[in-house]
Amino acid sequence: MEILKQINYEPKNVVGGYTDRILRIDLSTQEISIQELPPEYKDKYTGGRGYAMQLIWDGTTSQTRYDSAENILVMASGPLGNEPSFPGTGKFIVGTISPLTSTFVDSNIGGHFGPLLKLAGFDAIAVSGISREDVVILIDGDARTISIAATPSYGEETDKGALSFGDRLLSEVGGGEYSDTVAAVTVGQGATNTKFGIVNSLYFDKKRNRIRSKQAGRGGTGTVMRYKGLRGIVTRTGLSKANGNNAIDKEGVRRAGSALREVVAKHDPEQLNLSAWGTTALSEYMDKFHLLPINNYQFGHSSESPKLFAQVFHDDYFSKKIPDGCYYGCNLACAKGAENITLKRGPRAGQVVGVDGPEYETVGAVTCMGIFSPDFILEYNWYCDEHGIDTISTGVVISFYMECFQRGFLTAEDTGYELKFGDEECASRLVHEIAAGEGFGKIAGQGVALGKDWVARKAAASQGVAENAIMAELDKFAMVCKGLEFSMYICKESLAQQGGYGFALKGPQHDEAWLIFIDQVHKELPTFEHKAEALKFFPLIRTWFNATGLCKLPWIDVRHPDAAATDTPSRNYPTLDYYVQYLNATTGSNKTLNDVLEDSERLAVLQKLINLRQGRGTRASDQIPLRAMGPAYFNEYESRADYYEEWLTEQLGAEYVPASPEERHELLIEKRKEAFQTLCDVVYKSKGFTPDAIPMRETVNKFGLLDEQADKLLAEFDV
Repeated sequence: MEILKQINYEPKNVVGGYTDRILRIDLSTQEISIQELPPEYKDKYTGGRGYAMQLIWDGTTSQTRYDSAENILVMASGPLGNEPSFPGTGKFIVGTISPLTSTFVDSNIGGHFGPLLKLAGFDAIAVSGISREDVVILIDGDARTISIAATPSYGEETDKGALSFGDRLLSEVGGGEYSDTVAAVTVGQGATNTKFGIVNSLYFDKKRNRIRSKQAGRGGTGTVMRYKGLRGIVTRTGLSKANGNNAIDKEGVRRAGSALREVVAKHDPEQLNLSAWGTTALSEYMDKFHLLPINNYQFGHSSESPKLFAQVFHDDYFSKKIPDGCYYGCNLACAKGAENITLKRGPRAGQVVGVDGPEYETVGAVTCMGIFSPDFILEYNWYCDEHGIDTISTGVVISFYMECFQRGFLTAEDTGYELKFGDEECASRLVHEIAAGEGFGKIAGQGVALGKDWVARKAAASQGVAENAIMAELDKFAMVCKGLEFSMYICKESLAQQGGYGFALKGPQHDEAWLIFIDQVHKELPTFEHKAEALKFFPLIRTWFNATGLCKLPWIDVRHPDAAATDTPSRNYPTLDYYVQYLNATTGSNKTLNDVLEDSERLAVLQKLINLRQGRGTRASDQIPLRAMGPAYFNEYESRADYYEEWLTEQLGAEYVPASPEERHELLIEKRKEAFQTLCDVVYKSKGFTPDAIPMRETVNKFGLLDEQADKLLAEFDV
């Protein structure tokens, strides 16, 4: 590779989980610098998500957009990332101003890049500017150099793909051989042509003897990376990963890790069995409880769903003899993969590939299109990763346009061909058009929020109807909030998950408040008060996982047997105690769970301030589409009429329920809308916000965030 700029540096040792350093790179000027952090920085912002938000808050303005030179792309682990003796410590986050939401988004991602970046001497890398030519960044802890290099070419098809390009890049940096001392993040052609491009985290898997990938899938982080002219970042270090955090209390780390590993080993097989099935285990539960998105979230259950249950993937696709953790030491090992999959369609038809996944979210993205083929799911999974596009947003976008066809808002004349639920050929075609920015894919690649405007204009012109009348219909079923497409859970029957999606600061992504399982499956949030309380607690603890470099699944998906005896079994308190013990042993702190929650609340308030500054933070931004609150159309109501009529009777009493199904449907929608607004009032108050979702001045001041910028911002809202 042609080196354009290089500096020498001395890697700083990790102590108590931190290096107290951020690597800063400005691609416009090719300036490379190292920022030394004061001790109080980590106390206030923790790491990961917190570091990313603080860099965005200080380094950008209300005018900053995803394609602004001053926008910052941050990749950051946290103090607890990189500990093989504790399950789930390979995580880091990618944070930036999103092309979909125009405000801060972070996406949690696994693999080896975060741990190796820390071992190479940095808690985070922050990239600003826009390069005049395509480049890669090389962080070599062994050679003690940081370089900006011209992007190498490996051939036209390879250069387009996030996976194939990254495979060659890792091999080259590794001296022609693969090694677990090298990891990379890369983007593909889809990041150039869409607003929902992803960042792929690539690492060498000794067990499968190939490169594996994990994804920062949500919010268009890859689109930002590609717009900056950045094709990949590679980090290398031969330092040992064992005790990589140089914990203050190594024995305390070992004890906490052993306790969690024992719970996972004993109880995962008798619960979700993620170690065997991966997250496809959720497919059967979601379908059984009418929560699996089908035909753009119209329905939650299908007689065809068993084709996609976990046992099918386990028996016919997954490599059963290979334990799959996305980082060393995680005995949950839920990162499944399939080998020797022959692609049947698209630009790589006939190629034999290894597929990483599928995860449940990808399964749901395909059923959302009305498709129930496991072969199609594997191919869709691989192509989205190779193209570098989000499987979730891609599925929701295609599903939205399929429903626009179903309801007569679009025709083949508008798009070039018909889009029908269940049609694998048209779905496959659109995936590749989206990634390449060709044909109708140029429109679809902009996401659902902008897609609504395009459809409204087209339909209004062709039908002679007012544009706002068309938009009113589209708003019923366009599954988007704050500019981000919904992740893959039907929430029309779960008020808790409706709030989880609506109040999620980045947009309707389940990692901030995944309440659907404890609400609809475990039935552990029976009252309005339980739901409201959960909508404060769970986003806070989940924020902490994103700040510290941890995977949430060993906590939330493996229930400790003692949790049932607590007042709030869904919080899984015995396991949360292990995480607090691990934090204290690593960093030398003496925090309680309440301290952890306060640290997280500080970050949540900071993110709310960023949202407000960027125009996405008021009550209006939290409003979700009608389909998220209840059956938007009568056909949805009919499919679950018994359930909905029972709910109405419980709410109103039999004598108040209208006689006709159509009237009952209208009344149901009215009551669901009322319930969501009441939920807004209660949750905002519990968080110290005004009724318009603005943090009270005392709330901001409580967490030491009332700086000059925050003071001016709150004054604009008369707070």
